[in-house]
Amino acid sequence: MSAVFNFTFVPWFRSVAPYIHKFRNQTFVIGLTGEAIAAGKLHNIAQDLALIQAMGVKIVLVHGFRPQVNEQLAAKGHAAKYSHGIRITDSVALDCAQEAAGQLRYEIEAAFSQGLPNTPMAGATVRVISGNFLTARPVGIVDGVDFQHSGLVRKVDVAGIQRTLDMGALVLLSPFGFSPTGEAFNLSMEEVATSVAIELRADKLIFLTEVQGIRMSPTEPESDDNPIDTELPLAAAQALLAQLPPAQQPTDTGFYLQHCVKACKAGVERSHILPFAVDGSLLLEVYVHDGIGTMVIDEKLEELREATIDDVGGILQLIEPFEKDGTLVKRDRTEIERDIATYTIIEHDGVIFGCAALYPYPEAKTAEMAAVTVSPQSQGTGDGEKLLKRIEQRARLLGLDSIFVLTTRTMHWFIKRGFQPVDPDWLPDARKRKYNWDRKSQVLVKKL
Repeated sequence: MSAVFNFTFVPWFRSVAPYIHKFRNQTFVIGLTGEAIAAGKLHNIAQDLALIQAMGVKIVLVHGFRPQVNEQLAAKGHAAKYSHGIRITDSVALDCAQEAAGQLRYEIEAAFSQGLPNTPMAGATVRVISGNFLTARPVGIVDGVDFQHSGLVRKVDVAGIQRTLDMGALVLLSPFGFSPTGEAFNLSMEEVATSVAIELRADKLIFLTEVQGIRMSPTEPESDDNPIDTELPLAAAQALLAQLPPAQQPTDTGFYLQHCVKACKAGVERSHILPFAVDGSLLLEVYVHDGIGTMVIDEKLEELREATIDDVGGILQLIEPFEKDGTLVKRDRTEIERDIATYTIIEHDGVIFGCAALYPYPEAKTAEMAAVTVSPQSQGTGDGEKLLKRIEQRARLLGLDSIFVLTTRTMHWFIKRGFQPVDPDWLPDARKRKYNWDRKSQVLVKKL
């Protein structure tokens, strides 16, 4: 085995390990669009889900079937009809939906049953169990439109799904529900996945979709200058939705975002929008720090926010021990008061547990992330990562290309999160003039 392979594999595997530990015994609800299956992605997605389950994650998979139903309708010479972003399900469309659901369930179960040697599924035993876990009610008549056999989730059999997950099985749900009288209703995959995630109190809701995620400027064209926003706080996601027209098509910015927001507001801490076109997008999102799609995260505003003058005392109290042991450069009250607008803090129950400051250097298109501090009581809980994400967001909003840190003790933490060491001569001239050559701090840079 080559030394180069060892050099790349071992650090990578070690970097993944914390996520494996973190997600063991957690519950993920995966919404898989019918478009992903139509595009031939089912085989690889099944392999990735089997890997994730093998690492201790409990999985509920909800499949969609929009293109498959439309194909059945076209074969029967029947047009697909939509309103308010929901299919109008007449009797012909209901028959087509039942046929499509049966076929897709067969294909999905077959994909999880493969166990060929020398493939990721070798030795994997993925038991797939589906059933009548959903009770539905009709959409009814909305704005004069009769949705006929289209329905909404009335109730989720949480106990039944939980027992099945506890048996070690993967739960497979089709977008169908039944009324107490036995009437079948066609549901939307997105609504089913969201309702199930909320009722199960799932740790993640993940949509594998036609879109790459939510762009930082949704109204502007897709380009390298308009990248995907990898983390969107719930408040920001709600504000964005309020500015968008009602979503009608899956490619509309608000189509999946509205369900992510609904889930987060109801207690699902993290909801994701991922592109199925990228091979391994599930693994990249779950086990790599920066991910590949957009994650909507339920951050309470009172926990992570920009600092005010009233926070100066709390910041001084937080950073003092780290200044004494030499981890941080000493800052006096006057300096912190002057620069308070640059600080982001994490506050729990009125106590500041973390802080970081952003000092821009616009002429160099970069900024310094300084005074990065997390209380010892809060270390290991992800507060440092929250601060880093917020600082990155602030830097992007300023149109900057990178952020940098100077550190003597914590370089490995930053390197694991995408920072690269550079020579101090890299620093912007204004910052280079203030560089303490006696302290010999390492300079680490992260491109945004």
